[in-house]
Parts: sequence; C-alpha cells; structure tokens
Amino acid sequence: MKSVLILVWLICQSGFSVTAQNPILEQYISEGLQSNQALKQRQLDYAAQLSALKEAKGLFFPGVSLNARYTVAEGGRQIEFPVGDLLNPVYSTLNLLTATNLFPQIENQTFSFYRPTEHETKVSLVQPIFNSELIQNYRIKQNHAEIAKIGVDRYQRELIKEITQAYYDYQKAYNLVELADTSFSLVRENLRVSQRLFDNDKVTKDAVYRSESELSKVEVQQAQANNMLQASLAYFNFLLNRRLDASIELARQDPVPPTISLEDASLMAIQNRDELRQIEQYQQLNQHVTKLHRGSNYPGLFGVVDYGFQGEKYSFTQDDDFLLASLVMKWNLFQGNANHQKVKQSKIEGEKLGEIYSETEQQIKLEVINHYYALQAAYESVQSAGKQTQSSMRAYELIDRKYSEGQSSLLELIDARTSLTSAAANLIISQSEYFIRLADFKYAMGANGPENY
Repeated sequence: MKSVLILVWLICQSGFSVTAQNPILEQYISEGLQSNQALKQRQLDYAAQLSALKEAKGLFFPGVSLNARYTVAEGGRQIEFPVGDLLNPVYSTLNLLTATNLFPQIENQTFSFYRPTEHETKVSLVQPIFNSELIQNYRIKQNHAEIAKIGVDRYQRELIKEITQAYYDYQKAYNLVELADTSFSLVRENLRVSQRLFDNDKVTKDAVYRSESELSKVEVQQAQANNMLQASLAYFNFLLNRRLDASIELARQDPVPPTISLEDASLMAIQNRDELRQIEQYQQLNQHVTKLHRGSNYPGLFGVVDYGFQGEKYSFTQDDDFLLASLVMKWNLFQGNANHQKVKQSKIEGEKLGEIYSETEQQIKLEVINHYYALQAAYESVQSAGKQTQSSMRAYELIDRKYSEGQSSLLELIDARTSLTSAAANLIISQSEYFIRLADFKYAMGANGPENY
C-alpha cells in the first residue's frame, strides 16, 4: 500500500490538479502586472515622459505675459534743446518788421533724458512662426516617451518571466518537501522493521543504528527543503506585492517537446524583442538631436504683439494706450564652430548606435540558440528522469519486500531507498527546470508579451 501511495505521489498526481495549460499561473501573472511595485515605478516614468511631451507641444502655442513697470528717476543725462538760438534771431527780425515787441526772446531749454516718474503696463503675445529648435525638441520628447513606453513593455516581459520561474521554483520546493516527508515515513518504517528484526534476532544492532542514522539525514533534508519552500514562497509573493506568507495554488503541466524551429524562433525574436525597438528609438532620437544642432544655424521667426498703457502717472484711458505689432527674426550667425562640432559628435553617436544594434541582434540570436537547445535538453532530462524513477521504484518495492521477510540486507534497502529518493528528486527538479527553461525561451523569442494576460 505504501509503495502505491509513493508511486502516486512521484508521478505528481496528489496535492494539485493537472492541466494542459496553466490558468492558475496566468491569473497570478495578470495579478503581478497590476500590482508589482517596480512596474508601477516604470509606468510613472512613462507618465512623466508623456507630460514632458505635452509640455513640448505647448511651446508651439502663443505665449501671453503681463508686464508692468513703474520707474522713479533722478539725475542722468541732460538734453539741451537750443530753441532760443534757433528762434531768437527770427523773433528779433519780426519785431523790427512789425515795430513791436510781440515776439520776446526765449531761453534755450534743458531737460532730463529720464522722466521723474514713468509707468508702462502691457500684455505681450509671442507666437513662434518658425523655430527649428522647437520642432526638433518636440520630436525628441516623442522619442523619449516611446523609449519609456518600450521600457515598461520590456519590464513587463521580464516580470512575466520572473513570476513564471518563481512559480515553478515554489512548485519544485513544494514537491521536494513532499518527497522529504515521504522519505521520512519510509525511513521511519525501515527503523521500525529493523527494530522488529533485531528483536527477533534476525539482524544485528548495527542495522538499527544505521536506520537511526538514515532517519537523521532525512530530517536534515526536510529542514533544507522547508527552508527552500519558505524562501520561494516569499519571493513569489514579493513579485505580486502580496503578503509574503500568502498561500499559492499549484497546477501541474505536462512537459512537451519544442514545436517551433530554431530559424522561426530567431526570426520571431528579431521582430519582437524590445531591446531592438529601444535602440531604433535611440537612433531616431539621435537623428533629431543632429537636426536640433543643425537648426541652431537657421533663423527663428516670431510674431510679437504688445498692447498696454504708458505715462508719467497711472492712467488707463484712450490717450495713454498703445499697440505694437512686430515680426522678429533671431539668427545666430556665429558660435565659434560649436554647432558644427555638436553635429559631428551626434553623427559619431549614430554610428555607435548602429554598431550596438548589430551587436544586440547577434546577442539575441545567440540567446535564442542557447535557450532553444537548453529547452530540448531539459525535456530529454524529464523523460530520462521519469524512466529512472520508475525503475528505482520497482527496485525499491522488491528489496523492501525482501527486507521485510529477512531476505535482504539493510544496506541493500538503504541503497535502494537512496536511489529512489535521488531519482524522484531529479524528476522533480527536471520538471521544474523544464518550465523555467521554457520561460527563458519564450522571453528570448519575445513571445511572452503582456497582451496575453
């Protein structure tokens, strides 16, 4: 009966359900995409870039400002107006001609360049008509926003992979704990049988001591497995931003061989990987930065309208108001060859980005190859571990029956149990390793996008 129960457990039919897909894991991934704190930080970075893009767009609209100035002046330049020197000779001639004194002599006038008091209150409207820097700045902000969005998508893919791997790490630890508990029951039963055989003078006392020693070893294995279980439980819940001790529901999937060819996997990776999309955006960004530096050599054209009031005293009447409309051109004719050097630096940076793109493309292809063959090896390991477990199970059942009948030595029984435990543990690890390698392979292809959850 014990052998049957052990076999049932070893083929993973107890403790959780068996499904072709894993809707439970998909639900956990969906939850993680909604609640992961690191992902929320990247989404906030993206929101900030969108805000910066709207700010850059707003620079194309007219700017309106209110400017008020009140001035009190004393001293300064004096302006002399020789009105006496100009008019007195004329007045003298007129007096002679008319024989009168109707045209008196006048003094030259002197007045200050600055008026003692003066105010100016105006509303200014400035509308950019053509400004290369504004255009390229807007496009640069667009690239920054797109890069931030791709960064969110990239982290989502990484998070999906991390949650998937953490889930199967927990499943592995859970199964190893179950295996350790089962082994403990077996060894404890072996100790009971050894004690009974010793009491019946069929084995010596060393058989009992050996069974007790094996029981202690299994207790250590139990402690190690439980430690792994708690650590994997806490990390999985950390990724989902849940209580670190929250329970996890498990569902087993049967490993299947890879169905996609290596060539198709590499092509999919080149089309889907976010790293390449980011570099493409950086290349576009570099082009706009180059145009920005070149645009500094082009003139900027602005329309300016001022409406306000001027006078020595605050008065807002029709006699005090004024209206000015201007067309303003700004052209930086020489900046010490600085723009030329900046353009040259941007071109060099563009060439560097081209090399980075090629290198990243090769790295992705290499990554796909490595994970493709690692997945195949993991699947073959599962098949081999399953066969080894079945063989070890049959061998243990035979030796256990012989030992109970006193026809087999304790050493043979311990060796059979150790082989069975090792084979079962290898099967558990191989199964979990397969799904971990599958998560790596999907990530390498860019096939684990958040749109699937």
